[in-house]
Amino acid sequence: MAYIGRDTDKISNVEVLDNITFDGSSSYTLQKNSVNFTPSSANTLLVSIDGVVQAGNFTVSGSTIDFGTAVAGTSTCDFVLHYGVGLITAPSDGTVTTAKLADSSVSLAKLTATGTKDATTFLRGDNTFATAGLTGVTTDSGNVTITDGDLIFGGAGHGVYLGVTSATAANHLDDYEEGSFTPAYGFDSGSVTMQSGSRGDYVKIGNLVHFQIYMATTAISSPSGDTSITGLPFTTGDNSSSTATIGLMYRFGTDFDGDTKARISQDGTTIQLFKNASSSTSATRIQGSDFTSGSAYNNLHIAGCYSTA
Repeated sequence: MAYIGRDTDKISNVEVLDNITFDGSSSYTLQKNSVNFTPSSANTLLVSIDGVVQAGNFTVSGSTIDFGTAVAGTSTCDFVLHYGVGLITAPSDGTVTTAKLADSSVSLAKLTATGTKDATTFLRGDNTFATAGLTGVTTDSGNVTITDGDLIFGGAGHGVYLGVTSATAANHLDDYEEGSFTPAYGFDSGSVTMQSGSRGDYVKIGNLVHFQIYMATTAISSPSGDTSITGLPFTTGDNSSSTATIGLMYRFGTDFDGDTKARISQDGTTIQLFKNASSSTSATRIQGSDFTSGSAYNNLHIAGCYSTA
């Protein structure tokens, strides 16, 4: 037998709200169980004041009801009823909680996400689908390729382990640097003036420093005593293996009758310059007096390496 009676769209849920305590104002806050309540509209409310049902003679904004005129504090609110629409009422704004939603009840069609959803993308915090992985980084057969940008660590002292599958200290590369420095001649007394093109360049990998120096003078101010080159970018180590003896090219005003050599001592930033004396094969320090006026006679090229601490 078919159902006889009212259609389901005529059945309304009724919510009983807290009675209003009047204080002479025209507007009041609607509440249910002492919690602010927002009705679906003013037309879904019935309010009884002093036994007289009020309907259609007030407005509603959010959870505030306004009667348009002051209601005396001596008046009594008999009831406040809120009527829903149909069998299931429309929930009020902000009343649907997570617990009310079934798992997987919200489909992608209800989201405003942009991009393409597939097995290689994920939904980002800005509501867009993006390719999984790092931007500009690709993987192929176990190899990682950075197609754009650089690899930057978030803190100092970090590096990479090369050629091993574990954190082996001997294979840890955590320092690389390249740059330039300003070499200068040092004497016991006097000085020389350098050409603007004089400079030093270096590359430091781990604790090994590779460098090259070009120096040329433009003026001589009576230099004397042992000659050194100062200004190396890093201090050598404090053990004998840190020192280095370096061959070099030179053109000084005096014929040194043999190779000119340079030595970097340990725990320092100074290069000592030596020459082979004409009277013997023993090396002696180049002197400031060996410098002669004229830039063409005091050019120096040095390339070498040394270890730091």
